[in-house]
Amino acid sequence: MNPAPIGVFDSGLGGLSVLREIRALLPHESLLYLADSRYAPYGEKPERFVEARTLQVCEWLAAQGCKALVIACNTATMHAVQTLRDRLTLPIIGVEPGLKPAAAASRSKVVGVLATANTLKSAKFNRLLMSLQDESRFVCEAGLGLVPLIEQGDVSGPAVRDKLDAFLTPMLEAGADTLVLGCTHYPFLAETIRAMVGDQLALVDTGSAIARQLARKLVEFDLAAGPDAMPRDRCLSTKDAAHLRAMAAALLQVETNAETVTIEPAPAV
Repeated sequence: MNPAPIGVFDSGLGGLSVLREIRALLPHESLLYLADSRYAPYGEKPERFVEARTLQVCEWLAAQGCKALVIACNTATMHAVQTLRDRLTLPIIGVEPGLKPAAAASRSKVVGVLATANTLKSAKFNRLLMSLQDESRFVCEAGLGLVPLIEQGDVSGPAVRDKLDAFLTPMLEAGADTLVLGCTHYPFLAETIRAMVGDQLALVDTGSAIARQLARKLVEFDLAAGPDAMPRDRCLSTKDAAHLRAMAAALLQVETNAETVTIEPAPAV
């Protein structure tokens, strides 16, 4: 049995949607969540910054004794996961938009993809897109402006709805029947999306798949905490612990302690 924590990292609050799935599947594991909110969102940052900062933060988490890392950020995964796996020896689970399950589930064979601009531009994403081009047509939209709103706890207000309407309308007009939530922030918009489009779009979120992959890796590397472990969760923010605590309560309906930490110097933008 290994009681060391699992590090879960995102540029901000989006990774809380992944944390929720991990906690549900692995109740005996201790989780160390880090929101790099001082530099959020990553989705509109230069690629070189995303790669360098992701490596910097994950090396810091490894130094805190984490036994495995979950990169709960699509943008960070797309630009940095291979470098991380080359540099660190612990298991690293990344996230990527669920294009494969969406293509398999779509009846119309038109799939909408809502993701950050950086994710949509990444070579990794476009290789995946090309590999599936014979299975479905993908209508991709960069959800510009959504992450900052979610970071402030707005998941259903007029500004969110206006942006979603602009992003979802081209997908629906193209005949999409499935929507990939390609940023870990976006599952917090699921209820609003369903209220706006009803059953016109089936939503694909990979949070539960990430939790299952983590569980497999813990078994594979003999790192599971075991059923008698007493889990302890910690939430850290590089900007504002009080805000992280408030947003965890608002988005997850859980009370948690939170601490502010400094991980510097940040890479030059």
